[in-house]
Amino acid sequence: MVERASKRVADSESKLHQFMMPEHANPGGSVHGGLIMKWVDEAGAIAAMRHANRPVVTIAVDSMTFKSPVLVGQLLTLDAKVTYVGRTSIEVGVAVTAEDPIRGTITHTNSAYLVYVALDDQLRPTSVPGLSCESDEERNDWEAGRQRQSRRTGKPG
Repeated sequence: MVERASKRVADSESKLHQFMMPEHANPGGSVHGGLIMKWVDEAGAIAAMRHANRPVVTIAVDSMTFKSPVLVGQLLTLDAKVTYVGRTSIEVGVAVTAEDPIRGTITHTNSAYLVYVALDDQLRPTSVPGLSCESDEERNDWEAGRQRQSRRTGKPG
């Protein structure tokens, strides 16, 4: 068996920032959840592409529950990191926070796990590097990701 190269979690982390403006608001006055979901997917895709060094497509999004509203005037931050990889798939965890830049308060608004598949030049799934976990937290994330993937696929992990 050929050993595939591995990359560290830190090699592919991504962080996006977006200042919430009136055009981001829904009729209720808070930021439209669909926009936040789009940005979660973008942050996750960036981390997955950095890991694979290939284009990726989204194939799964685990549930996304909004714990608190995001308001106009807040700074949204999306932190994405690879948590698990399969042969062609990459799971990315994305945590979203909203900061009131005047008061300095930061609120965790939601998190999600997304799965991407790397594509070759013919747009077919292609293998991805392994993941080198360097801390207990990263190893715990890996094991939890392995269990989530097993539930998604119905195959024992």
